[in-house]
This record gives sequence, C-alpha cells and structure tokens, in this order.
Amino acid sequence: MNRHAFAAEILLNEADTFRTLLGKTWPQITAFLEDNRIHNFSLWTCAGLLFGYCEPEEPLTDQARQTMDSLTEVFSPVLHWLSRPGEGMRLMYHDFGIVREDKSMIRHRMFMTRLKPGCAEEYKRRHDGLIEARGGRPDPGPDSNFSIWSAGGYIFGYDEIDTSMEKEETPEAHAATVEWETRQLSI
Repeated sequence: MNRHAFAAEILLNEADTFRTLLGKTWPQITAFLEDNRIHNFSLWTCAGLLFGYCEPEEPLTDQARQTMDSLTEVFSPVLHWLSRPGEGMRLMYHDFGIVREDKSMIRHRMFMTRLKPGCAEEYKRRHDGLIEARGGRPDPGPDSNFSIWSAGGYIFGYDEIDTSMEKEETPEAHAATVEWETRQLSI
C-alpha cells in the first residue's frame, strides 16, 4: 500500500479563508481523489497546522499531477507549505500493523508537535529503537497503520485504531506510556 502525507502552516488569521476555499474546491478535490483511486484521504487542523494523509493505489500520471498542482495552488495565499501534496514527507516511524480494509470500526488518532531544534535525528533514533525492539513484527492491534512523518521542524502522527479490539490499558502499560512520553518531551 502506498502512503502519502503532506503538511502546511495556516497563515495567521487565515483559518476561515482556508475553510472557505476548502468548501469551494471540495467537489473538485473529491473528483480528483476518485478519478485517481486515492483512498483514506484525511485532513486535520490544529493550532494553525494542517496535516493531510491519503493512500493512492498507484503513482499519479503527469496529467493528474498537473491537476493536483492546480488544486494545491488555490490554497497558496493562505498556507505556508511544509510539504506540498506529491512531495512526500520524511517517515520517522512506522508500525503499519494489520491494515483494516473495512474502516467502519476505525477510530483515527492524530497528533502534531514541533520538535526542538536539532532533535530530529534523536527522535528518529528513538523510534527506530522501537521498531528494532519489536523485531520488525507488526502490532496485531488495536493500533494499525501507525506512522509518524516530519516536515518543517514538526512531527505529525497518524494512527488507525480498531475499536473492536480496544481495551483498557493496564497500569503497567500506562506507566510505560507516561515514561516514554515524558522522555519525548526533552526533544
């Protein structure tokens, strides 16, 4: 499966204009996604940041790329692109796990934060350690399709959680999560 992410900063006081432009172009965007077999398209905004995620079935043709560039350009007056659609972002972590084709039982979790200057490589190193510790084996769930991307000094996390598999975290697991997150605050 192909995965693609992109990100931007919404210019100061332009959030309403961004939403208006998105509404005006939404029919063209959805037609583009359908015509080019791009699935699981998601957009999130938080604290002046925009993060997008999608799963294209195959690479875009030159004509499709031109259409995408035209759609992207509409937003340039209100966005500072950290990574334009089609450019790709640096993949910092992945545990794609068992990707559920049926998304009806999926709850999405997403996060965005700025890394401290000069900490990107340490962030990547720590997450590579997680991949190594699990021996490359995928998480059977409830998390799936979990990835963390980076652009412009920010990280953007995307996770699909199978709600049929969710259960309450044990006190030990919770303590380990808190310890990990506390260490991550240093970077």
